[in-house]
Amino acid sequence: MIIIYSILQITWGFIQNIFGSIYYLFNRNCKHYFYHGAVVTNWNRNESMGLGMFIFLGNNVPNDKRYPDRTVEETLRRTLVHEYGHTIQSIILGPLFLIVIGLPSSIWAFSPYIQKREKKMSYPTFLHFKKDGQII
Repeated sequence: MIIIYSILQITWGFIQNIFGSIYYLFNRNCKHYFYHGAVVTNWNRNESMGLGMFIFLGNNVPNDKRYPDRTVEETLRRTLVHEYGHTIQSIILGPLFLIVIGLPSSIWAFSPYIQKREKKMSYPTFLHFKKDGQII
C-alpha cells in the first residue's frame, strides 16, 4: 500500500511534492521519521503543514483552551493525523490541491485581517461551509 501511496504522490501529486521536497531540504537538520509512507519533519515552527508526502509538524503547539484535559502529546498526535489527511487529499486532488486546500489554508494562516476578525473561529471551522451560522 505504501508503494501505491508513493507512486501516486510522485505522479499525481507532483507539484506539492516539489514544494515539500524544497521545505524538506531547508529543514534537513531537523528530526525526520515516517508515518504511513509520509515523511514527517519536526521543525522549529509553531505551524504545521502537509505538502504531498511531506508533513512538517510544529513543535511549539499550545494547549487548546477548548480541551483543557488534552495533553501536548495528544495535541501533537491529532495534528499529525490532521496533516496526514492532507497527504491523502494530495492524492485525491492532485494538482488542484494547492488551489482547493493550500490557498484557503495560507489565507487563514497569514492574513492578520481574518485572524483579527475571526478571532474566536478555529482553523477547522474556517474550512467548513456555514449556513445560518452553523457548520454544514
